[in-house]
Amino acid sequence: MNALIRAAADLQAACEARHWRFCFIGGLAVLRWGDPRETVDVDLTLITGFGREADFVSALTAVFEPRIDDAAAFALVNRVLLLRTSSGVGLDIALGGLPFEERAVERASLFTYPGDVPLRTCSAEDLIVFKAFAGRAKDWMDIEGVVIRQGPAIDWIYVREQLAPLAELKDEPELLERLARVRTDCER
Repeated sequence: MNALIRAAADLQAACEARHWRFCFIGGLAVLRWGDPRETVDVDLTLITGFGREADFVSALTAVFEPRIDDAAAFALVNRVLLLRTSSGVGLDIALGGLPFEERAVERASLFTYPGDVPLRTCSAEDLIVFKAFAGRAKDWMDIEGVVIRQGPAIDWIYVREQLAPLAELKDEPELLERLARVRTDCER
């Protein structure tokens, strides 16, 4: 089992031991749904809600090493906890509480990675929404890979329903237009 999958399995075990709601997003989900690419860290959405984040952060920093000084304070302000495993694999843990994040976790399912390791990953549709919201160049490339690989299986009505309020929250309505162009280009 490679170090990344081992790190994800360790993080999943820590979350499951506490009966937390979570799912893997990012590169691991891309391996499942899109064009596999090299990824160097593990991305996870953990449902903390609003107001109890410090409890989750404290529990995780007791198990995994912080990657930055004052990681707990950073997490409480930015809603991302930056940790690493003992083997050095980065863990980016989003402290989720938005309705979309809760739905993504509810819709997540197990996928077995090499080494016979089942990990709970978000759906292809939710991955598209996460990636479009993040909006970096590599995120749009990942979206293209998911659209090409998953094709007509994607529930585009669901994707639009989830992305629209997030685009509004981010004050970037053009995200919906850009996603529509990517879909059109990839489906040709």
